[in-house]
Amino acid sequence: MKKTKKSESLILSLPESFQHTAPEGYSYEVEEFKRNIISIWIRNHYKFVYNDGASARSIWGFFNTKTESYHAPINSSKCGDSVEFGDTTPYSAMQLKLSILEQCFH
Repeated sequence: MKKTKKSESLILSLPESFQHTAPEGYSYEVEEFKRNIISIWIRNHYKFVYNDGASARSIWGFFNTKTESYHAPINSSKCGDSVEFGDTTPYSAMQLKLSILEQCFH
C-alpha cells in the first residue's frame, strides 16, 4: 500500500496484495477507516435514477495495514472477521453462506 501526500490530504492506494481487477464499469476506491485499517469500496459507474444519475458505491471490505489481513464487512461502518483473499470476489470480501446442496454445485 502506498501513501502519498497531496496538498494536505492523504491519498491511499489499494494494497499490493490486492489481486482483483475491477469488473467492467466498476472501479475501486480506498479510504482511511481507522488508524491502521483502510476501507475498500467498489464504485459502479452506471447512472442510477434513484440518486439523480450519480454513480453508486458499496463497501468491498477492509484491510488491516498492521497485520496485512483482509476483513469482510458487516456493513460500511463495521469491520467483520478476517478472510483469506482467495475466498473473496472482485465484488465483495463477504463470504457466501451456502447450503450443503449449493456447496455441491459451487
